Amino acid sequence: MASLLRLVWRGLCWTALVLGVLVIGVAVVVPRLGGATPYTVLTGSMTPAYPPGTLVVTRPVEPDELTTGDVVTYQLRSGDPTVVTHRVVAVGRNTVSGEVVLTTQGDANTAPDAEPVRAVQVRGELWYAVPLLGRAGAVLTYDGRRLVVYGVAGALVLYAASMFGAALRDRRRGRGTDEAAAPAARHRAAEPSYKTETRERVG
Repeated sequence: MASLLRLVWRGLCWTALVLGVLVIGVAVVVPRLGGATPYTVLTGSMTPAYPPGTLVVTRPVEPDELTTGDVVTYQLRSGDPTVVTHRVVAVGRNTVSGEVVLTTQGDANTAPDAEPVRAVQVRGELWYAVPLLGRAGAVLTYDGRRLVVYGVAGALVLYAASMFGAALRDRRRGRGTDEAAAPAARHRAAEPSYKTETRERVG
């Protein structure tokens, strides 16, 4: 029973660590390696595809490459850190400058956004999205996310070290048991065997 509980506990620990690594990977590591930026959806304008709390990761894109149906994250005004993630419903060009101009709309909205989106406002095109994960990222600052990464990495190292130590102890314990059993086996082999003969008593 005790061995079964240890096995279950180890399985739960491994599951939790793997899930932690996956979360950190998709929310922090992969975006950083891919030159992308994670954002959190705060409103319901993109439901049902991207409900509030969804983590959306966008990567840089050339405005000329955008087409109808693409999902983009853009600044409400150039230089303003406030961003919106909506779908492109039309692509045009400024008749004077030739600059790409996008018409966007939330999937849940009944009309396109009032203001067209200039190329300079576009922060990136949607790369991938993970439901609910944005809520965890929203409550963590940059330093908090870095601490979580270090914490998960440290937990993995400690757990791996403990597993290695336990395996080494079990191996030594098994070797000690075998060595202790060997003299007894040799002693039994050296003892003479006696055959006891019985007769049935008659009369």
